[in-house]
Amino acid sequence: MPRDDIYKIETNDKIKIDKKLIIILAIILVLILLILSMNNIIKIIKSGQVYREYEEQLISLQKEEEKKKIAEEVEKERIRQSKIPKLTELGRTNIDTIYKSDTKRAFLTFDDGPSSVTSQILDILKQENVKATFFVLGAKVKEKPEIVKRMYDEGHYIANHGYSHSYSTIYASPQSVLDEFNQCNEAVKEAIGVPEYNSHLFRFPGGLVGGKYADIKSQAKQLLNENDILNIDWNALTGDAETSKPTQEFEMQRLSQTVGDKNSVVILMHDAPAKKVTADTLQQIIAYLRERGYEFKNFYEIIK
Repeated sequence: MPRDDIYKIETNDKIKIDKKLIIILAIILVLILLILSMNNIIKIIKSGQVYREYEEQLISLQKEEEKKKIAEEVEKERIRQSKIPKLTELGRTNIDTIYKSDTKRAFLTFDDGPSSVTSQILDILKQENVKATFFVLGAKVKEKPEIVKRMYDEGHYIANHGYSHSYSTIYASPQSVLDEFNQCNEAVKEAIGVPEYNSHLFRFPGGLVGGKYADIKSQAKQLLNENDILNIDWNALTGDAETSKPTQEFEMQRLSQTVGDKNSVVILMHDAPAKKVTADTLQQIIAYLRERGYEFKNFYEIIK
């Protein structure tokens, strides 16, 4: 065989080998690219799954937060509503039978505030974990709205004692009594920031019974009742309005005398600068009643 033919055969063989090698390399490259693509696809799928899982978790957390927020708002509104007195037939009956009880109970009530001694009274009540009832004057509420707000926030019952405490003004007519109630109630609503607040409870300055204005008071009681406003006096007291300079000994003596053996006592006290001795005696008053088995109540438990 000629030598040129030999070279030709070798060249052809070499070309065939090169083609096979190229094909093999191409296949390998394609496989590598496929593997890389598959890895990328898998990563993308996995990242998509992770994102979806994250998104689902985020949505779940958002829903939980929304539920928690709604629950908090519902509870906040429940507490707010529980501090807004609502007069019912049961409440009317409870007022009518306030002095009757099978168990010992005591209602601490303070008239004529708020004043410069109210904070001391509130401090003691908080320390002793006792809720009281404050028959406030509208004019005083205007002067010290922050004290009234504190009374309300700490769970005390804010009742109504009129606006002026001027007998000639408030007892000018039955309508004047109602007007003073409403004027005081407006001052309370503004002070505590609760537009729908109404105590439904009034204490006549000087008490309901007797005196120069007895006839006006009797007519006013009926008018108040027609407007869903009840009234309450007291059946025990510390005597802090019976003398110009009461002492702690005097107040404790009068308390003992007027409480006597009653089961249900509504105790009259005053929240005024001239009656600071009452604030100074308050811890003794609470201790005296506790020692005799009385449980402290306020009018949230009566008007409901």
